[in-house]
Amino acid sequence: MVRTFHAIFENGVLRPVEPVELPDHCAVEIEVRTVEQPSDAHRLEEVYRILQRRFSSGETDVAGRHDEHQP
Repeated sequence: MVRTFHAIFENGVLRPVEPVELPDHCAVEIEVRTVEQPSDAHRLEEVYRILQRRFSSGETDVAGRHDEHQP
């Protein structure tokens, strides 16, 4: 069985960023491929784009919908 998932390497441990359904103590083989992280400038551009879209929507009370996208 082959599964692909994303993980963060921190303090010497690979930590999956999403739940991984594997039985406890099972052996796995890992092939590591690093993923380029977007620069801070790119992240800020994305935030500004989202804010501009909300500002331009004409909606006046966005605070009233702050839980709308929460899990």
